[in-house]
Amino acid sequence: MEHWKGRVAVVTGASVGIGAAIAKELVLRGMKVVGLARRPELIQELAASLKDAPGKLYPLKADLAVEKDILAAFKWVTENLGGVDVLVNNAALYNLSKLSEAKTSDWKSMLEVNVLGLSICTREAIQNMKQRGVDDGYIFHISSVCGHWVSVVEGISMYCATKHAVTALTDGLRKELTSLKSHIRITAISPGAVDTNMLWKTPLDVPPPSLKPEDVADLVVYALSTPSRVQIHEIIVRPQGEAI
Repeated sequence: MEHWKGRVAVVTGASVGIGAAIAKELVLRGMKVVGLARRPELIQELAASLKDAPGKLYPLKADLAVEKDILAAFKWVTENLGGVDVLVNNAALYNLSKLSEAKTSDWKSMLEVNVLGLSICTREAIQNMKQRGVDDGYIFHISSVCGHWVSVVEGISMYCATKHAVTALTDGLRKELTSLKSHIRITAISPGAVDTNMLWKTPLDVPPPSLKPEDVADLVVYALSTPSRVQIHEIIVRPQGEAI
């Protein structure tokens, strides 16, 4: 991680759960981290707890369903910190919504954040890197095992569809960067059940085995720590004993 010390990371959905864990770990490793969320006051609390860390956490308000918020956030990063070197697309919405009866608004909100918001952030980060001549940047998509199969749990098919889209977008971006002879890397991390608010919104009879958000953060650090010749395309990680 010495290579990334003092450099800038943007983490979306950084107020709680996986995003907060990733932001914290990168700050502890000496990075300047801009945490985006609709509730930046939660990121501010985390930033206060990290005031003596080698890096620094900057809370920034942004709704990933609103393009102008995303554009304003990346403009702020460029004007105040010089630009982005690492992007972690973590923000995601999860609505229980049966395909036969759900509200269209529930589907739209998931598609806007999980697919379009992720894609806009990725576009802005890569354009920023290109403009600054940064050719060793890194893009992460925090996806889900639901991006590789469709769960039998009722009401999460549309969420699974958004994560299948993330799988396709990851592969498409890798091929595009390769064709451009770019050394910017892209990695998708697809966890199984993680002990976050999202897990406990799922109607399950018995609490399943689950990962901790810190387990996902460790994988981001691992990927960043690999030599530039290494392209980790996908990491699928599941809690020991998960049967679904």
